[in-house]
This record gives sequence, C-alpha cells and structure tokens, in this order.
Amino acid sequence: MDLCEECGFGYDAVAAGDVPGRLGEFAPRFAGALAGVSDIRARPAPDVWSPLEYTCHVRDVLRVQGERLDLALRADAPEFAPMGRDELVITAAYNRQDPAAVLAALGSAAGLLATAFAALSPGQLDRIGLYPWPEPVPRTLLWLGRHTVHEGEHHLMDINRQAA
Repeated sequence: MDLCEECGFGYDAVAAGDVPGRLGEFAPRFAGALAGVSDIRARPAPDVWSPLEYTCHVRDVLRVQGERLDLALRADAPEFAPMGRDELVITAAYNRQDPAAVLAALGSAAGLLATAFAALSPGQLDRIGLYPWPEPVPRTLLWLGRHTVHEGEHHLMDINRQAA
C-alpha cells in the first residue's frame, strides 16, 4: 500500500526526515480530537470502533512498530508477527480504559518511536522486514515509518468523522 484510497494519504509525500516530527505530533492531536467528541466510548455502528478504541489502537500500533523497528535493526529480513488488532479491542478492553492514561501512553510511545526514527541512517531506513498486513510483503523501515504516520492520520480522520 502506498496510497490510501479512503483518506488520500500518500506514503511518498512523507519524506524520511519528516517521519519523526509527524509521529511526535500525535499526542496533542489525539487529545484534541477526543475533546471534540461528546461520547468517546460510543460506537456509531457495531462494526465501527469508538474514538477511544481508535486511540487505544494507535497507541498499540506505535508500541508494536517500535518493537518491529528494533527487531529489524537486530536481525536481517525479520518476519513481523501480526499484532492482533481486532482481537486487542476486546481482549484489552479498549473501551473501558482510562482516556487520560491512554493519551499519556500514546504520547510516550509516539515520542520513543519518533526518537528511534530520527536516529536512523539512510542505510538503516532501507533495511527490510516482512510486514504481515494486509498480506505478508517485504517492506523497508522507511515504509514502516510512513505506514505508522498513515495509521495515526487515518484514525484521526475516523475520530473527527464521529465528532462531526
């Protein structure tokens, strides 16, 4: 995936040097988005996550992508395990979590991942890992960073849609 048909996010529009800053902006942007929703735990439809669930998901994406980045720097062509995104909504009880704690953890995870991406050399950004979604495909660490930015942007759009 290099262009999201739903939100219009173009992966190539994010330069390598922009990845850390874009990741670092997520904590205040998610806090602002949640503040604009009257009921952050409400699902607009059974198959659509609540704003809090989207925020928990992005927090966990940031954590998992950090683990994947670490693995790809230690091993050649690692295979990244799926994160179980749909299962985590239920097993981690996303909709019962404390929003302030979720936002704090999202900010911490975003900051750590931004710092890690800022430290990568061009050669490290070219390292490959087998990304599991939507099907296993070899991806560079630069793509991993861009995809993580996309996850945040896309789910901010999802939350803002519910606020409208």
